[in-house]
Amino acid sequence: MGVCHTDVMVEKSFTLASTIKDYPTFPYEKIKESVLGKKYVLTLAFVGTKRAQRLNTIYRQKSYVPNVLSFPLSDSQGEIYLCPEIAYPEAKNFNLSQNGYIAFLFIHGLLHLKGHDHGATMEGLEQRYLKQFKIS
Repeated sequence: MGVCHTDVMVEKSFTLASTIKDYPTFPYEKIKESVLGKKYVLTLAFVGTKRAQRLNTIYRQKSYVPNVLSFPLSDSQGEIYLCPEIAYPEAKNFNLSQNGYIAFLFIHGLLHLKGHDHGATMEGLEQRYLKQFKIS
């Protein structure tokens, strides 16, 4: 996972992967750093419905296709999986553009990795980061 520069291992703190053709671009790494810090090692993956459902079934014993999944691997490392095909139709329910809703779900996943549960505190933080990064 790291890159070796003259005998010093440099850890890459953000990786973006995709198994689908198109996904919205945002300053994902800057958002990650704002929520979790620069040292937190995160992988963000955009996936299709089959992979999202399979991950949800295997790791959460849930059969539905999720819009976002977040998996803490340790206190300083985690993974987020986003499924735009499921998320896009939901955007109108949150008064966000389709792409804005993807960014919202990314922030939502980051806050779960930080240890937040659903509720007023998490919702307030989501709104704060949406404003900070001018997401609509």
